[in-house]
Amino acid sequence: MREVVLPEVGRVAAWRKEARALASQGIRAEDVVWRVGAATGDLFAGAAPTPGPRREIRVSRKALSTIESALHHSDPERFARAYAAVLRLSDRQVTWGDRSDPMIRRILADAKAVGRDVHKMHAFVRFRELPSDGARRAFGAWFEPEHPIVEAATPFFAKRFGDMDWVIATPTLTARFTEAGLSFSPTPPDQRPPEDATEELWRTYYASIFNPARLMVGAMQSEMPKKYWKNLPEAALIPDLIRDAPRRAAEMQAAMPTEPPARRAMVARAMARREAVAPLPGSLDDLRAQAAGCTRCPLHGPATQVVFGEGPVDSDLMIVGEQPGDQEDLAGRPFVGPAGAVFDAEANAAGLDRSRVYVTNAVKHFKFTARGKRRIHQRPDAGEVEHCRWWLDLERQMVAPRLIVAMGATACASLTGSGAGLLKRRGGIEAAADGTPVLVTIHPSYILRVPDPTAQAEARAQLRSDLVAARDWLAAQARM
Repeated sequence: MREVVLPEVGRVAAWRKEARALASQGIRAEDVVWRVGAATGDLFAGAAPTPGPRREIRVSRKALSTIESALHHSDPERFARAYAAVLRLSDRQVTWGDRSDPMIRRILADAKAVGRDVHKMHAFVRFRELPSDGARRAFGAWFEPEHPIVEAATPFFAKRFGDMDWVIATPTLTARFTEAGLSFSPTPPDQRPPEDATEELWRTYYASIFNPARLMVGAMQSEMPKKYWKNLPEAALIPDLIRDAPRRAAEMQAAMPTEPPARRAMVARAMARREAVAPLPGSLDDLRAQAAGCTRCPLHGPATQVVFGEGPVDSDLMIVGEQPGDQEDLAGRPFVGPAGAVFDAEANAAGLDRSRVYVTNAVKHFKFTARGKRRIHQRPDAGEVEHCRWWLDLERQMVAPRLIVAMGATACASLTGSGAGLLKRRGGIEAAADGTPVLVTIHPSYILRVPDPTAQAEARAQLRSDLVAARDWLAAQARM
């Protein structure tokens, strides 16, 4: 048997070096005894192993990273398992990530456990200020991880607290950071730092932000297990805070206002006065003039102008799209850009005369994000659609169409209250809030985004079919 002794500090790098050397000598995994710290004089350690075929370790970077992460686990067999795994991976006896293989499955589980322990260390280390004679402040912390993860976890603190000196001591290793960099050494006894004045401030702050109404003890203990409490300054407060939570939550509920806050009532009155200042328009032209000065939502700021609907006021058919695009914003007219060209072509193929159709959008301002000189379309959010519904509702009242075609999810949401599941709803006739029939279809811009020519042709055919259905529905209604 070959005995390999790894150092207390830098054991992962030492394992990597030893594993490559052993593989190059043809030493089999079962012929190696791995130890940490010092040789034990094992009875069989001195026997010369029978070498096998020499090989060079070849594993993927991802596999090696995970295997070395698992080496920070506390399992005493981890080094032997890792060496056997890299030999099998190099010989292609197993595929990395194959959880049906017990060895690979165990390494993945160990690496996951190490990752959780590192996360807990990052979350639950509490520094205490120490006396310092230099220009840099000094801090110390004591932490008891489940696995020997100090070398894996502490570079996080070096990046985050690079402007101060600190020490993090654990039962086995101590990490020390100074201007010279990060170093590690075995932990001598009695390394717990004393309390400092800031811990009482921290406990006061923690108690003040503790929300009893949102307390979930199981979830809290899942994220902050009790085994970490003894090293957390705030942990001494937790049992009393939990015990007192029902009473405090009841007091908070009793103290809640029964009337709207004064500011909310003031805003409501101001909105009511604003609505009253602008009387309901008497004609579509009046409505268009009022909309030109709309500031109901922030979209009016970056947009060039309001893009209002157009078409005959007595039209039986209203087409509602999403919002103006770049060209519509500049021209001040709906559906004059690339999506408008698709709509015109399919409407003409369906036998619809655009001059006899009222065309508008659910949102009247162009929403975009600037990329250099280009303005990239952004989808309006629910609040913007809701604000603009004021104008669309007035348009519908004045035009009074017999049928509305909603093109796209935004138009569907504005007219029916929901834009979800558009493709499943496509071709169906639903109802607006006032009962007006609404035929659901896709937006022409969706067609332009379809990359596959065959799929794009199919999408165009679907839009044309829906416009034909709208034409036929109106014709059938006229005959009744």
